[in-house]
Amino acid sequence: MRGVTTVLGLGHLRPAPGTWASAFAIAVGVVIDRFLGAPGLAVATILVTWAGFVACVRTLSPGDDPSEVVIDEVAGQWLALLFPSLAFFANGHDGWLPWPAYVAAFLFFRLFDIWKPWLVGRADRRHDPAGVMMDDLWAGLFAGICVIVTGVLYHVVFIF
Repeated sequence: MRGVTTVLGLGHLRPAPGTWASAFAIAVGVVIDRFLGAPGLAVATILVTWAGFVACVRTLSPGDDPSEVVIDEVAGQWLALLFPSLAFFANGHDGWLPWPAYVAAFLFFRLFDIWKPWLVGRADRRHDPAGVMMDDLWAGLFAGICVIVTGVLYHVVFIF
């Protein structure tokens, strides 16, 4: 289970293992989106989230949130990436996810994951294995919403 929580050792990279895991998640998520589409990314997100909850519950004690546990970053980052993926999929886009979308998903996710506002911080303060996953899922949700909002604003304000 430690291999799952550290994403096969990726969590041992220094400095900032969460950022390394997020960058890895973006790269893999973009490839999943390209070859399996938004439905494939949705399934992958559900599976990694489930695996993360199971692994955290089995390996972490209450109060534990070691920096090498980065499966939560992968789940949260894929959730953030799922928003633009679904938007492009719904509009019939069948190609590589355009670069501003995944860059925005990465930046917004890292912002919310580090800043920990509102529900992100509340989940982080649970200090239990479920909270380890939940704070990043909230960060991913907020990041995904921000990606869509900024994309709409860009296209409405700057394109028209």
